[in-house]
Amino acid sequence: MKIAGAIGAILLALGYAAIWVFAPLDHALLARLWFLPGIGVLGATIANTSGTGGGVVFVPVFNALRDTGVMALDRTQVVAASFLIQCFGMSMGAIRWSAGLHRQPVATRDVSLADFWRVVGVVLAGSLPVMLVTQRVAAFDPHDVLLAFKAFSLSLGAGVVATTWTVNRTRPALRTVTRGDFFMLAAIGLVGGFVTALFSVGVGELVALYLFIRHYPVVLCAGAAVVISSLSCLAGAPFHIANGTVMWEVVALAAPGALIGGYLARPLALWLGAARLKTIDGCWIVASSLYLIALNV
Repeated sequence: MKIAGAIGAILLALGYAAIWVFAPLDHALLARLWFLPGIGVLGATIANTSGTGGGVVFVPVFNALRDTGVMALDRTQVVAASFLIQCFGMSMGAIRWSAGLHRQPVATRDVSLADFWRVVGVVLAGSLPVMLVTQRVAAFDPHDVLLAFKAFSLSLGAGVVATTWTVNRTRPALRTVTRGDFFMLAAIGLVGGFVTALFSVGVGELVALYLFIRHYPVVLCAGAAVVISSLSCLAGAPFHIANGTVMWEVVALAAPGALIGGYLARPLALWLGAARLKTIDGCWIVASSLYLIALNV
């Protein structure tokens, strides 16, 4: 796993270098967007700590840039930029979470490697085909989908906070994923793939929130969700690159910060501990959902 992590890090570095070599960059615009590396750090840290995906930070920021006249981004460009930035930040987080679990002695693992990768596989088996098809055939108002999705996320976020301090407060975390939960995760993958195609976030957020409510260990809730989000963004990014919808200046500046945030997130999540992480994650989802709903109503 150490070799795989090193290869992954090298590929991320090469991918970032390719942006500066091959992408058409407006240097005047780069100067106006000097603050984006910090946004990348913030977004990726939140995304990789909770497993929810960086779009919950990037999408509101890009909307604010458009509204203030700094940079005009339409909805497709916002989603494309978020996909590409998460390819860097979530992939770094995925390397950190999965490598950390593989390095742990078997006796000290909170969840088995088999369950961790089964969760990832079950979700992606449904989410990736749905996401790729939706990207190419979507013909409905994404505004209505966003409101429905964030309303659902709001209820799940509130559920995470409520269960953390009530039914899950004293009982031990589940360490073996049940058959019923695998069925639920398969269904979540189908819904999450559809939403991710439209907004660059969705599947990781739903997986993390569901597993938090079910009271599984942090390494499974956040770690598996980060890996799922990373692979989803890597699979979905080529669509936007091929269609020329990527604002490369945004990616060039935000990606380094996203890499830093992805690297720092795992130790931060483990330091916070399950109860505090679930509470912060649930409150963040509630607050960001309310903000996006208010912005779009």
